[in-house]
Amino acid sequence: MFRAWLIVALLWVVALLNYLDRLTITAMHDSITADITMTEAQFGLLTSVFLWVYALLSPGAGFLADRFSRSRVIVVSLFVWSLLTWLTGHCHSIGQLLVVRALMGVGEACYIPAALALIADYHRGPTRSLATGIHMSGIYAGAALGGVGGYIAEWYGWRTGFTIFGAFGIGYAVLLMLLLRDAPRAQSAVSESIQAPPAITPVSALASLFRQPSYYVLLLHWSLLALAGWGITGWLPVYLKEHFNMGQGAAGFSATGYLQAAAFAGILTGGAWADAWRRRNIRGRLFVPLIGFAFAGPALFMTASTDVFVLAIAGLIVYGLSRGFSDSNMMPILCQVADPRYRATGYGIMNCFSCLTGGVMIYVGGALKDRQVGLGTTFQYAAVALVVAGLLLLLVRPRRDIESL
Repeated sequence: MFRAWLIVALLWVVALLNYLDRLTITAMHDSITADITMTEAQFGLLTSVFLWVYALLSPGAGFLADRFSRSRVIVVSLFVWSLLTWLTGHCHSIGQLLVVRALMGVGEACYIPAALALIADYHRGPTRSLATGIHMSGIYAGAALGGVGGYIAEWYGWRTGFTIFGAFGIGYAVLLMLLLRDAPRAQSAVSESIQAPPAITPVSALASLFRQPSYYVLLLHWSLLALAGWGITGWLPVYLKEHFNMGQGAAGFSATGYLQAAAFAGILTGGAWADAWRRRNIRGRLFVPLIGFAFAGPALFMTASTDVFVLAIAGLIVYGLSRGFSDSNMMPILCQVADPRYRATGYGIMNCFSCLTGGVMIYVGGALKDRQVGLGTTFQYAAVALVVAGLLLLLVRPRRDIESL
């Protein structure tokens, strides 16, 4: 069991870097646009192009983690995106930034499906949601630290942060090469309990996943969450700065600090709560995020509608808690639906749908802003998407025969 939790601890740092490197650019909006001429839509495109490449490659990246060594996929992924993070600090035109950000999507696409599948391999019992939640809390820590990028940009210039973060990631990839190992695959148990072809191929993976009606529901659920999540991620620092007349550093920290601290708490409590509820009811892992989104939708709508800063932050905190409930349980819920041999592929396809949707949302937010449509309106529509996404979980039908594998 020590090894199982060591894997979670090692990957926690990688998860932090995964989101720190991709999101710190949003907190550096003013410094980057002052240094490199671009429209608001083009700035939004820096995140959108990353997401679109990330999305298109996620299914294939997930399949690589199912077909080959999950740990090796993780190490290579970290090394590649860290190198590209370092290169971001050396770009001098919008074209260069777009190319590097697109290539960064290639590097990062391989990480999340492989990491969550590896954790599920090690945690096959009642600790699966908690272990997933602890790992995903690293993502929130990275997103929260991304807000510090605004201060780094103000004090030392925006290039400094990318250089430091990239160099650290390269060093950590070397460390992981020595410490990270795959879990033994329970192939005999799988073969006895599931009637499926023994070979792991793209065709068999797709056939197995899309044979399950509940998988279609999860794809739509995850895509709707992306409308809200990436819209907020991409434009919340700008919204707070303009709506509440804040400085770039304060807006960047407020957009990430409160939200991610709440999400950090939500992902740990949501994971433990779901594990406990699952012991009494097979749908327990579904009920926890459903309850969260029932409150998150109205809370986010309040954030987008109020002129009182304290109320806006309160709404973000409720939203953050609910996202924590969801992220600690998405892979465990997928484990109740998908053949265990294709979990990384299944998560990769879900990432594809959600990131394509999220990338469109970020670009549309910038394009609407160029046309004088407030970001508050964009966030209000996102709030409605949250409620619908939660209700969709009522349609998922868990399978007892595969969950513990």
